[in-house]
Amino acid sequence: MKYYSKPLNNLINELARLPGIGSKSAQRLAFHLLAVEEKEAMSLSRAIAEARETMRYCSRCGNLTDQDPCLICRDDSRDQKIICVVESPKDVAAIERMKEYRGLYHVLHGAISPMDGIGPEDINLKSLIQRLQASEVEELILATNPTIEGEATAMYIARLIKPAGIRVSRIAHGVPVGGDLDYTDEITLSKAMEGRRQL
Repeated sequence: MKYYSKPLNNLINELARLPGIGSKSAQRLAFHLLAVEEKEAMSLSRAIAEARETMRYCSRCGNLTDQDPCLICRDDSRDQKIICVVESPKDVAAIERMKEYRGLYHVLHGAISPMDGIGPEDINLKSLIQRLQASEVEELILATNPTIEGEATAMYIARLIKPAGIRVSRIAHGVPVGGDLDYTDEITLSKAMEGRRQL
């Protein structure tokens, strides 16, 4: 974009690096940020800097937090006998929005993917094993993504944990509410049929 000055070009390029932001969206955001009052733009800048400086991973569950341990791990009202295993902190937020799950979490920060050179030692799995050995957890809910990597990770963890006598469950996958069967892929339909229940 030779017609933009270097500072504007740099801003657009940095915004375009964000997930889900293409060059057109990056341009719109850049022009918006330059059009708002300086106070508003600086507020965004400070919020980013503060989050980068203060956020870290919880030493127990691996979730993002500004306090260690995180609020969920410190909450005595939560069921300490259930741990939900997820791939990323975004997944914790998604389950918390549901407002029904009252157990604890463990964030893996990825999934096993031999094609990408990611093995069990490259995700936050060792601390999960240590956590299970040091607690009285009765159930492990595997809530990894319904991808090949997520399924492989769930199967690996299930085989690793089952001998310890801990109940291991997997979240159900299937046709979304409001979805049409003719638009649903074969793998999703297969999982929906496997997870069917009696009415």
